[in-house]
Amino acid sequence: MDYADHLFKRRHFDRLIILLCVRWYVTYKLSYRDLVEMMAERGLLMAHTTIMRWVQRFIPEFEKRWRKYAKPVGGSWRVDETYIKVKGHWVYLYRAVDKQGRTVDFYLSKHRNIEAAKQFFRRAVLHCRPPKKITLDGYQASHRAVEELKAEGVLPHEVEVRSNAYLNNIIEQDHRGVKQRTGPMLGFKRFDHAAIIIAGIELARKIKKGQFKSQRMMQGPWESHDLWAAVLGA
Repeated sequence: MDYADHLFKRRHFDRLIILLCVRWYVTYKLSYRDLVEMMAERGLLMAHTTIMRWVQRFIPEFEKRWRKYAKPVGGSWRVDETYIKVKGHWVYLYRAVDKQGRTVDFYLSKHRNIEAAKQFFRRAVLHCRPPKKITLDGYQASHRAVEELKAEGVLPHEVEVRSNAYLNNIIEQDHRGVKQRTGPMLGFKRFDHAAIIIAGIELARKIKKGQFKSQRMMQGPWESHDLWAAVLGA
């Protein structure tokens, strides 16, 4: 049994329908009920909760699979936080892009403090090479987090830290792509669900930015759906 067969085993709907619904949900400004109506027009009857379960079940698997084909990001990171509403409360989305606008990583936190910033950087260097330069805003907790991680050996001692609003415009602009998708959702009901959906949104944006490579992708002018299906072996 190959990866895709195992992943979609015992699912009532065809794997390509599942893939289509999940991809459209994290890419476009669509609600679960919008997708139910769109599938009904194609003769497929399903509940909105079915699509919701697909999103929660498959996004972590899709993210893991795509990561194998990730291109390296640059060594100059722009780091900033934005806000997402979960169960009526604001939580903090730490994000970073390199100077070319490629997404480095993200981390959703219930708090905005030194420990949250440290968790973001630990996650980022786990997935990417450590940066040579980090551009931050003036929030001192982030600066202290970098200094503590240097002392702990998580970040190299020679990393240059800057605070420059002009240089950080690129990350502030990049936040908009995520907020444009989360805005119509009108907030999330659960923190863990929010983290998974945002991971899917970030994945879709990375694909759009051309941050992945594979031999399958190099063989022809693939449409986006074909890329997802090829990477999953579907």
